[in-house]
Amino acid sequence: MAEPDVGVELVEVVRSGFVECVHHGSVIALDADAGVALKAGEPDRPCFPRSTAKPLQAVGMLRAGLRLDPPALALAAASHSGERAHVSRIRDLLTRNGLPESALLCPPALPLGEAAAHDVVAAGGGEARVFMNCSGKHTAMLLTCLANGWPTERYVEPAHPLQVAIRAAVEDLAAEPVTAVGVDGCGAPVLALSLTGVARAYRRLVTAEPGTPERAVADAMRAYPDLVGGTGRDVTRLMAGVPGLLAKDGAEGVYAAALPDGRAVALRISDGASRARAPVLVGALRRLGVHALVLDELAEARVLGGGRQVGVVRLRPGALAG
Repeated sequence: MAEPDVGVELVEVVRSGFVECVHHGSVIALDADAGVALKAGEPDRPCFPRSTAKPLQAVGMLRAGLRLDPPALALAAASHSGERAHVSRIRDLLTRNGLPESALLCPPALPLGEAAAHDVVAAGGGEARVFMNCSGKHTAMLLTCLANGWPTERYVEPAHPLQVAIRAAVEDLAAEPVTAVGVDGCGAPVLALSLTGVARAYRRLVTAEPGTPERAVADAMRAYPDLVGGTGRDVTRLMAGVPGLLAKDGAEGVYAAALPDGRAVALRISDGASRARAPVLVGALRRLGVHALVLDELAEARVLGGGRQVGVVRLRPGALAG
């Protein structure tokens, strides 16, 4: 069994002036010419990129014949918060194509967004497949099957024609072979890539010619960042606040982003802590020369004590100096 990378010290949690803990991780940043602008930890070691792979999977589905308008395509690449705008669009896609919600093979869940989950429970509702943050991707998978006459049952199995087509696209975009196949939280396959491969793939999306599947996914996500994440989500705020930025968060501390000129970043926090992702991404984007108010807002997260701020989660001094 492969051991996870240990990485290097990237983020520190400071409480009342005391460094309470440190998060390790790995990060790679590519410049506009695809050269390595920043490298820390073990970015060439394979990992499961989790939901940062969704834009790549969406490209695979478009290459296989899927046709969606930009909002629906943004949802296909989303880890949405389960807000009304997300759920209503997904339900409409299913209904218009004669698919029941039970056709989705993602597990039932409450919305990812706290406010959206509260609204569902307050209205007497409960967990549902359409609320699950990956339901947009699963809906797109079903529609890709319909477009090709493939069976809609067991579409999450790695040997299904849909997943074979997606894997081929992922390997092409990352310019490296998949080294392991697992089961993601939503039940679909998750394909192991290096962070370097993820950064290369994101670079492919933003530098592709208009009208290509790659560019269509990037453009849809950037045009509808609210559908990719949701209210208050850092992925939504980043794309809204940095012109032309493509970004996607993933479980277990993964993040990836790219700028229109091909500058790209991919990172993973070794212990999977989501709170450490944004400070590292902000630091890497700043190293690439990006300046925006939203980066200042997301550079540090608050540490609370007794209901008030007593510290911060921040990039460790000198962590990205190499």
